[in-house]
Amino acid sequence: MSRKLRQRKYPRLTAAQNVVEGIALRSAIWLFRLIPVDVASKVMGTCWRWLAPYNARHKRALDHLEKAFPGMPEQERDQIVRGMWENLGRVAAETFHIDRLLKQDFRFEAIADETTEKVLNGEQACLFVSFHSANWELCVQPAVRRGLKITGVYQALRNPEADRALTSLRADLYKGGLLSKSHQTARKILSTLKSGGVVAMMGDLRETRGVQVPFFDRLAYANPVPASLARACNVPIVLGRVVRTNGVRFRIEGRAISVPVTDDRQADIEAATAQIHAIFESWIREHPDQWMWIHKKWAPPGKTSAQKQARRAAAAQVASSEQD
Repeated sequence: MSRKLRQRKYPRLTAAQNVVEGIALRSAIWLFRLIPVDVASKVMGTCWRWLAPYNARHKRALDHLEKAFPGMPEQERDQIVRGMWENLGRVAAETFHIDRLLKQDFRFEAIADETTEKVLNGEQACLFVSFHSANWELCVQPAVRRGLKITGVYQALRNPEADRALTSLRADLYKGGLLSKSHQTARKILSTLKSGGVVAMMGDLRETRGVQVPFFDRLAYANPVPASLARACNVPIVLGRVVRTNGVRFRIEGRAISVPVTDDRQADIEAATAQIHAIFESWIREHPDQWMWIHKKWAPPGKTSAQKQARRAAAAQVASSEQD
């Protein structure tokens, strides 16, 4: 029985389960915060490297990697996926220290192009778009340390108790607010961007109702909302990536792109979305063990309906908000 169905049939039982899970998570957070972050990250990463391959998702990641790198030896693919698990284990441990890591500048090296530097100086509104590389939560660290109040967008957990426990750790990252995905979110984002603010969201997640763009020589489902928002508000997109350089040390890079503006709105959105994914792909190729290969990113062969749907729905949410 799914969690949603159980919640409808047994609301009191679900509420009790949520409380228990929330207490367990808060206890885990308290425990992990007693352990130095370097130790916690290394231990958790090592455990995940050796235990996670027994998870069914390990095979999925290997399949995705084989399709992306068809000529790569099997042993090398296995090492990359194990490296992915190690990185995810480290991220899990580091999440409990996220507020502390933000203040430890010695762990970070920041690289920014001219437009990104203007954003960091508070001179330019923008939409930060990142992907699941290394510890992606820390992608906004340079902006936070410069005093920017970033508005974040995230997918809320189904357990509200657990969701509150984790979002409280991110309060210092998103002082402009942390918005869960909903029908009202687009309007709030538009308001923030048009008033000169900065919004951050992930850009590599699967969106079957979006568009399909080339990604590792295959069509992949992509979310057109970042391009729609940037075009509607006439702001640049700053693509960000985090590279784990050594343990709990990172290099953070920002690269700005502009969404084209022509008479064909949907073509502009699709072109910008394709450009985003082309850059993501080039970055993933540099550090394939730091990206989440478990994503069901690619479209099945012959599935092209998403392109037609995009003509109607790529920016429907944004467009309706824009008219209000």
